[in-house]
Amino acid sequence: MNILSRTPDIVIDDADLLADEAKYCSFGDTVHYVDPPKIFRHAEGSYIYDSENIPFLDLQMWYSAVNFGYGNKRLNDRLKSQIDLLPQVASQYLHQGKIELAKTIAVDAKQKFGIDGRCHFNVGGAQAVEDSLKLVRNARGGKSLMFAFEGGYHGRTLGASSITSSYRYRRRFGHFGERAQFIPFPYPFRRPKGMTPEEYSDACVRQFERLFETEYNGVWDPKVGEAEYAAFYVEPIQGTGGYVIPPKNFFIDLKKVLDKYGILMVVDEIQMGFWRTGKLWSIEHFGVTPDVLVFGKALTNGLNPLSGIWAREELINPTIFPPGSTHSTFNSNPLGTALGLEVIQMGYELDYETKVAEKGKHFLDGLRDLQKRHKEIGDVDGLGLALRAEICTDDGFTPNKALLDRMVDIGLAGGLTHEGKKIGLVLDVGGWYKNVITFAPSLDISHDEIDLAIALLDQLLTLAKRG
Repeated sequence: MNILSRTPDIVIDDADLLADEAKYCSFGDTVHYVDPPKIFRHAEGSYIYDSENIPFLDLQMWYSAVNFGYGNKRLNDRLKSQIDLLPQVASQYLHQGKIELAKTIAVDAKQKFGIDGRCHFNVGGAQAVEDSLKLVRNARGGKSLMFAFEGGYHGRTLGASSITSSYRYRRRFGHFGERAQFIPFPYPFRRPKGMTPEEYSDACVRQFERLFETEYNGVWDPKVGEAEYAAFYVEPIQGTGGYVIPPKNFFIDLKKVLDKYGILMVVDEIQMGFWRTGKLWSIEHFGVTPDVLVFGKALTNGLNPLSGIWAREELINPTIFPPGSTHSTFNSNPLGTALGLEVIQMGYELDYETKVAEKGKHFLDGLRDLQKRHKEIGDVDGLGLALRAEICTDDGFTPNKALLDRMVDIGLAGGLTHEGKKIGLVLDVGGWYKNVITFAPSLDISHDEIDLAIALLDQLLTLAKRG
């Protein structure tokens, strides 16, 4: 591909752009993972290209927002046709795309979960989390306390930060008096010695249920049968926490406790939704029915901001959650809803459930083979094309953030080689100790590209271990 054909008439060089960025841009809205920050110019499929036209195989796809690849023709064409038909309209008015998308998600949920529900839209994942907080507070008589998981991430707005376990997202912004109570999440690789993953899962649930044992455990009034907490926010697979996959029995056992004590389960599918794990929703793998489900990111393949929530009818019907309960100028916008409807139709038509499972197995097999050659890979795991590799010291267990940082730097330098040509690798860093590669490749990644990814990771590890 000729880079000149894909750029504006006037191309400002990287050095000048970085100088302007240093002077005019707030650094508060981004994180510079390398120094100097990388500038990319165009993208296609599983690759993004820098100013030298070096391809970078992207294994994180905009934090799982671009599930269907850069420049997906079907989705791009849908966006272009909607621009020419109804590009924008105030959210106080109706249009066909909003209603069709809401119906599609609600009917799909009825088929899977057996209950009626409705959809409510916003523009970003954190904004949808904020809307869900209003929804559950309202449904539980104004109760504002929530449970969430250690290692969980739900966004960086003020409300979402209160249920995100990292204190560093709250530290400079005042006292969060309604901060969630954070509950241990079963982390199979780092489970206590002598326990199976299933036993560890059982122990985590028992530890949580103990909070309701007596009134003096702090969350339950047995005289009136009422909990102080409104909801439990869960990621079926922890995203920023390192793509930690709990044992299969965990959410079934946890939901029994929540139902017993009248606490709603809010499932955050912002990063794992839209076939990332091989299902439309990752919670489908775990055999429970959510009360509220939050989604965003890949709903539009990253082409236009749109997010939303699905909730049970009794929580979201117009009588209990009336018009104006939340509002955003750009919610349910025509471009986003048109893309969302196309994404869901395309996912089912092209059978991403089968394709993602097959590709995920191939990728995981490659990671396991790589693990045999590099003792610094302490753990690999995956569900569909949400995969993880935990980078450790040579004991295979102690977290090794420094080694992973070097890997990221080398990958973004664009100096790896493939068939005698330069190539780069885009990785995402996650995990409780920031030592986990969280893989979220395009769902359209080919088997050959998966093999290339494994080969490049082999190069990367070898180079990074040399220092």
